[in-house]
Amino acid sequence: MKRIGIAVSALVAVCAAAVQAQAPAPARPTVAADGTVSATVTVPLSNFLSAQAKAQLKDLLTAAPNPSAMTAGIEGMRKNTDERAKKVLDRWQAITHSKIEDTKIDGVRVNIVTPEGGIKPENKNRVLINMHSGGFLFGGAYGGQIEAVPLAARAGVKVVAVDYRMAPENVFPAASEDVEKVYRFLLKTYKPGNIGLYGCSAGGTLVGQSLAWFQDKKLPRPGAAGIFCSGLVDTFWYGGDEGEVSGLLNATVTARPPSESAPDAMRLYVRGTEKDPLIVPGNYPEVLAKFPPILMITGTRDVAASNVFITHRKLLEAGVDAQLYVTEGLGHGQFYMLPGTPENDIAHDVIWRFFDRHLGK
Repeated sequence: MKRIGIAVSALVAVCAAAVQAQAPAPARPTVAADGTVSATVTVPLSNFLSAQAKAQLKDLLTAAPNPSAMTAGIEGMRKNTDERAKKVLDRWQAITHSKIEDTKIDGVRVNIVTPEGGIKPENKNRVLINMHSGGFLFGGAYGGQIEAVPLAARAGVKVVAVDYRMAPENVFPAASEDVEKVYRFLLKTYKPGNIGLYGCSAGGTLVGQSLAWFQDKKLPRPGAAGIFCSGLVDTFWYGGDEGEVSGLLNATVTARPPSESAPDAMRLYVRGTEKDPLIVPGNYPEVLAKFPPILMITGTRDVAASNVFITHRKLLEAGVDAQLYVTEGLGHGQFYMLPGTPENDIAHDVIWRFFDRHLGK
């Protein structure tokens, strides 16, 4: 029996060696003179993700990419992204059953979102303002709703999603002016310390710009703000290590913008005025120093992660009470795009605990 055991062990070792000999060895990374590393790698979904998140991410990664404005035109791109956002909204509504009122405030279109069960008594004097994502080009139809519905329902609070003016029809400061109108209107009913602002991607950028805009207009500071999946320094949603590698992690050709300054979508909106504290407040410590408490959210696969990290550091250096939450394995804005997953539920709990701690009652 002992000899048989030895023989079997030897046979297994020989087979394993043969398999290893047949499998091509992974190519070693190459390093250029300037330090640039080139490599071919295989990256599975994070083993820390829930089964629900993995299933939804698999569908997202294998779906056809959104058409760009270059290939489909602005209206074609908006139509396609609206259709996709509506599907996500429908799934959120199946969970939350929130009430959505489409109306206008001082000429600015907004969606007022309230939970089906009503606003909680402790939140009757509080309100949140949302600015949707979309690169200042799209997202107006349902972008704000899919960011507002889950938070309104989970927190029992009213959320006003601002459908601000976008490029290429409008340029800076159109969006900041729209947020100002909504903020001034809400100040008639709510104390400034009871109002919170939040948004993702372009919406996160606009939150920072709005805070700087409020300073410039001598408006009272809101109680707290969430700047999600966006930074406030020059390249906003790009730059740094993550700007180089997130394209691979998200199965896109490239994540880099076509220039070293603002990405093309942002440049359509700011039209060459990037060097301005009302547009890039992250470059101006004196502006950041007057910000309210800030929550920043990103993911390990988020194209904007490096910009978020740099902005968070600058906020801390300016003395701002700034909190950073990083979602493992998720990409740009995916903390609210996977309805029914533990990852999305936890992220919204983090967001509301932050606002609940800092907003007045």
